[in-house]
Amino acid sequence: MRVALGVSGGIAAYKACEIIRGLDGAGVEVHVLMTRNACQFVTPLTLQTLAGRKVQVETFDTDSDQTVHHIELARTIDLFAVAPATANVLAKFSGGIADDLLSTFFISLTVPTLVAPAMNSRMWLHDATRRNLATLANRGVEVIEPESGWLAEREVGVGRLADPAVIVERILAGLRRSSELTGKRVVVSAGPTREPIDPVRFISNGSSGRMGFALATVAAQRGADVTLVSGPVSLPTPFGVRRVDVKTSAEMRDAVLSARDDAAIVFMSAAVSDFIPTAEPRKIKKSGDGLTLKMERGPDILAEMGRDRREDLLVGFAAETDDLLQNAQDKLERKNLDMIVANDVSTEGIGINSPDNAVTMIDRDGTHHDVGKRSKRLVAEAILDHATATLKRRAGATR
Repeated sequence: MRVALGVSGGIAAYKACEIIRGLDGAGVEVHVLMTRNACQFVTPLTLQTLAGRKVQVETFDTDSDQTVHHIELARTIDLFAVAPATANVLAKFSGGIADDLLSTFFISLTVPTLVAPAMNSRMWLHDATRRNLATLANRGVEVIEPESGWLAEREVGVGRLADPAVIVERILAGLRRSSELTGKRVVVSAGPTREPIDPVRFISNGSSGRMGFALATVAAQRGADVTLVSGPVSLPTPFGVRRVDVKTSAEMRDAVLSARDDAAIVFMSAAVSDFIPTAEPRKIKKSGDGLTLKMERGPDILAEMGRDRREDLLVGFAAETDDLLQNAQDKLERKNLDMIVANDVSTEGIGINSPDNAVTMIDRDGTHHDVGKRSKRLVAEAILDHATATLKRRAGATR
């Protein structure tokens, strides 16, 4: 396991020595990146001696064969942690500023990230810092809250770096989480489908694909071999994810059924068209007062998968406007699912084409698990937590 440890310029920088020792003792390979200001509090030589490998301070190292070493490191680590994280570093991370090694490294990452802030109470409680922390949390960055106690400014308050042993424990927990799906296959469907009316028109829906893409991102970060089957969306492919682009519901059916063999989990989050028009071979010309379309039922991919189970865990999604829980429960039973994720798309600010979501996960036994409003990335984390816990529980029951 490989961790990049960022150290920024605060008096608590000396505690990085204890963090490195704790991780090294747990068999973790630690790569240290320091800001220039951090070097005022603890020397790179000290941390290099403890970590057993060169400490990086400058973005471009002309003494190394790899002048962009940070990009190569970003490709190979399992987790990034910053301790201490100053108010300045948090602001840079939140705003996407990349003007030194640490901030440039952060914006290059696709792995789980933890920050352990340390600063004076006034800085910790300032509105700007609170906003920056909220932004980072919404992006999936884990914040290890500081402690209250005696501060460097000879006053008592919140802002002291969390105990190094606690930070080490949280990093190790994050590493276990980032590798818990290693060797397992995960399939995710995402986005809308488009059903042609004629060569220039189609019927579709407003799905942005964000929920499915978030699930694919989080699953890949946990070590899974991920196949993402996506309808037409304007989203970049998550790092380390195999993407299959489709348009129609028939194409999505074929792609999902082709990818599902030997899958540990299949997440069917796509908004697949329920009804398909009979497409005309040539453009329909305007005539009369209106147009009547003949619609037929589209393929029910989820029901087909439920009848012929091949994956360990089949997870459906239910976007409802009425009787959310009852309709979701009915869908779970009718389609032979292990779990369903229900959300009320009539509620403003969550669901379709929104960056946030709030869901209820329902298990086969009818147990409900609520996830309150938060970014779709954090909702995806909660869904993966529950899905992997279910897999582990089942594996334990069969031993």
